[in-house]
Amino acid sequence: MIIKRLELADYRNYEYLTMEFDKGTNILYGDNAQGKTNILEAIYVAATTKSHKSSKDKEIVNFNKEEAHIRTYVERDGIESRVDMHLRKSKTKGIAIDGNKIKKAADLLGLCNVVFFSPEDLSIIKNGPAERRKFVDMELCQLDNFYLYNLNHYNKIVNQRNKLLKDISFQPELRETLNIWDSQLVSFGSKIIERRELFIKQLNEIIFDIHKKLSGGKEEIMIDYEPDVKIEDFERELFHNQDRDIKLKQTTVGPHRDDFSFLNKGIDIRKYGSQGQQRTAALSLKLSEIELVKKITKDTPILLLDDVLSELDSNRQNYLLNSIGDIQTIITCTGLEEFVNNRFEVNKIFKVVNGVVTSEN
Repeated sequence: MIIKRLELADYRNYEYLTMEFDKGTNILYGDNAQGKTNILEAIYVAATTKSHKSSKDKEIVNFNKEEAHIRTYVERDGIESRVDMHLRKSKTKGIAIDGNKIKKAADLLGLCNVVFFSPEDLSIIKNGPAERRKFVDMELCQLDNFYLYNLNHYNKIVNQRNKLLKDISFQPELRETLNIWDSQLVSFGSKIIERRELFIKQLNEIIFDIHKKLSGGKEEIMIDYEPDVKIEDFERELFHNQDRDIKLKQTTVGPHRDDFSFLNKGIDIRKYGSQGQQRTAALSLKLSEIELVKKITKDTPILLLDDVLSELDSNRQNYLLNSIGDIQTIITCTGLEEFVNNRFEVNKIFKVVNGVVTSEN
């Protein structure tokens, strides 16, 4: 799987941009705040419908314009597809594949699998549980349409239930309707828990060997899924906590409160690991994500590396660069020294200066 061409119009600091990528390694270099990350973000949005920064569409559109466009040409198994995305400040986005409009994001997800790795991801281990849930959700939504369907419905029900909890304060008789929402919450939430369990099992089959090599054989990592509630206890716990939920005006039980821990020989890296151990675990996680996408889709994802190399020591840099292999990779950096020093093969180089991109080879 590769992205052949990207076209942007009024996207962040790009009035108009056309880029053609090599199927190998593509470098975007230039000073900070020139627009390098915006290009990676646009590719990610075109693949997943969402920004990796959690930005809203109105923040992505050029400040002086009302709408923006992303067009990507993707090739998979020799077949080319064109994805057009129309972003608007005041309306929902429009998406078309090969000129045919689609109504659901599920129809786009999976067409182009991407793995995004940024300096923020190096903190995924020590950050709050929301960051770890986001990682799991974004990857599963690309790989499994049923998960996306269940997650969307679950989140809507949580929001509706929370609204009801607030309304009960003024209309106590509405409490009778809580059980209706609870049964739906259990139905969709149980499927989320079940799929997350399988996802972590699949990741654990891959990450152990990667992390052992990356740590020079010193560490043995395992990811532990910490569901907020077990499937068999979900309905009972929801009912048991209704009074507390009404008092707090929010749903306090369910997979929207799940967490994941990273254990090195049984010791929680999240709590007791050094910053170096946490970073190594995060890198192992991303490399495992690549291998899992390969395994499930029988294809390679597109790897987006946003100024990550400057955050890694030389050993981790080398391991990451040597792991890329046959994957199309688009890398942003401030200078080319790290690639020259590593004698790493680069297929195409772009210089980015204030929203202007110039191909140098």
